[in-house]
Amino acid sequence: MLEQNKIIKMKTLKINKIILLLIGLVVFNACVQDDEFSTPDTTVTEPELNGNVIELTAVAGDIGQLHGGEVDFENDEDFVMYDGEGPITYVQGYVISSDEGGNFFEEIIIQDKPENPTIGFKVLLDVNPLFIRYEVGRKVYIRLNGLYAGISNGVLALGELDGERIGKIPASSENEVVQRSAEVATIVPFPLSIEEFTEENNDKTNLMIRLEDVQFKRSEAVGDDALTYAGEPSDEFDGERTLESCAGSASAVFSTSTFADFKGLKLPSGRGSMTAILSKDFFGEIFNVVINSPEDINFEDVERCDPFNIDDFNIVYEEDFTDGLAGWDVINTVGTEAWEADDFGGDFYARASAFQGSGNPAATMVSWLISPSFDFDAQADEQLVLEIADAFSDAGEEPLSVYYSTDYTAGSDPSTATWTEIGADQIAALPINTGFFDNEYDQTDLIDLSTVTGNGFIAFVYDSENGSISSTRDLGNVKIITPM
Repeated sequence: MLEQNKIIKMKTLKINKIILLLIGLVVFNACVQDDEFSTPDTTVTEPELNGNVIELTAVAGDIGQLHGGEVDFENDEDFVMYDGEGPITYVQGYVISSDEGGNFFEEIIIQDKPENPTIGFKVLLDVNPLFIRYEVGRKVYIRLNGLYAGISNGVLALGELDGERIGKIPASSENEVVQRSAEVATIVPFPLSIEEFTEENNDKTNLMIRLEDVQFKRSEAVGDDALTYAGEPSDEFDGERTLESCAGSASAVFSTSTFADFKGLKLPSGRGSMTAILSKDFFGEIFNVVINSPEDINFEDVERCDPFNIDDFNIVYEEDFTDGLAGWDVINTVGTEAWEADDFGGDFYARASAFQGSGNPAATMVSWLISPSFDFDAQADEQLVLEIADAFSDAGEEPLSVYYSTDYTAGSDPSTATWTEIGADQIAALPINTGFFDNEYDQTDLIDLSTVTGNGFIAFVYDSENGSISSTRDLGNVKIITPM
């Protein structure tokens, strides 16, 4: 009897399994018809706007008119209010920011055109995330009615009024205020250099820009102690790194949010190009460079453009003028003002200046300071390095030139020899002081002497250009170096 009950139970279980299988097949067939699955419809149709559409430049024009004629990027107190009860007006633009990587938060940056843009705005939205609906290149329409436009953190912004500043558009109003177009354009970054980060280009903020031939500061990006984007203990809210131009001495702040997904990645150590959005810091004072993701950086060139380190070279000749101008020729070809040795606080130097006192015209002078003879065949790949201080200089007026000659005779008239100019670009790249000395010598980059053969001389010529230049030049050190 017990064995019979077991058989009955086993049969019952088998029957139950068969019934469950049949039910499953019925349900499956009911859900799947002709092997076709329904998928979400992600198509964006062009919205039917029941109002007027204007350009971002018109909104900037309204702000400029309020500011007295043109946009004052330091005026964060006066805002344009768009009447909530007036005719419906939209402004159109193209999204250039993405919060997918966490480097932007509850805001979208839009510019007026996909290519060659002229103006950009920050639109504050109390919504997160935004990249799912407003990807880079998406054209959008912002309904202006009830919004305020003005300056927020140094850049143009749109939003609702929050006390005495522009605040975020509530999430509940998003679909009413922001309309997506079906158009997704290819954004062509606007070419801009770090040297152009000036007040005259404040209107380039909120634009997607392309920086060429840049790198991160060596002390931040190279070696075992290289920094992350924003993952250091000292980073609060944002990690600020130094981005350098390889075309000159200009640099800029590269800012990354400490909430960015990539904050813990190491900075790339090479040099190259970068696509970024130009912005300002929290106080609206300093230009900031901000990326959407690390993929916007292409630093594939491992050959950096760092200023050379003198410690990496052999010094084969050095003159610091501690002994004055002993062994050097001073020859004037115009006027009586000449190079002279001097010292200040233990610093020795050779000085040339056409300045003759306040209220007096500059001296008319051309004075040569010529080195002792140097054997350029005794070593290879010579480079010249100078340390120069200046005072009362004017941009574009450089009285100092450097030459070398291999047929000059010591003590003779330099005009009887052949001289080749060198180092003009390196001297022109040095910063200038429009007032008194800043107590620092500026070191030039390497000036190539590797092609010079035989015995030669180096000459420093101060030319006041017939009395039109009166600035002072102090030559603190002259070094000829070779690679180790």
